[in-house]
Amino acid sequence: MDDSMKLFQQGLIEVEIEAESFLLARHQQVENDRLRNGNREALTALRKKARAAKAGAISPFESLMREVGSRPLVKEVCGTCGNHDADERTWLMFPGTDVFAAIPFHAAHTILEKDQVGLDFEAKKLQSFIKEKSFTISEEGVLADRISPGVHRSLVSLQDNPKKKEEE
Repeated sequence: MDDSMKLFQQGLIEVEIEAESFLLARHQQVENDRLRNGNREALTALRKKARAAKAGAISPFESLMREVGSRPLVKEVCGTCGNHDADERTWLMFPGTDVFAAIPFHAAHTILEKDQVGLDFEAKKLQSFIKEKSFTISEEGVLADRISPGVHRSLVSLQDNPKKKEEE
């Protein structure tokens, strides 16, 4: 094989490796988005449950304390839970497993919020990686740069439909 063919072959191998890592990152991004959406839905359900509990009737202890007029020295109020009973058990399925556990409400939403922060960070990291890989592939001069994406899309979806002869 002459040198120009070897260079061409090496260039193709590099582009294929970049494209493979690009596709793997895109697949990981889809999976990450699926997890983020599920996590977001669970957090929304917990917040609705906490709001519904806040809107309900006050407990006998709270009414007694209001009558007495004393307030606790320190009251820790969670932004999500509010005055929701922190010891109430909530079922939670741990990610990546088939294990359900009944854990305290406050612990459940805290775990989900931390997971959401991690998933958001991972999503941003994957987006920058995908952007970098697509730029690298673009710099190699693949087909999409030489032909506009609209023309390329129309050529790919082009179908041959023969015209029907009109009957007279």
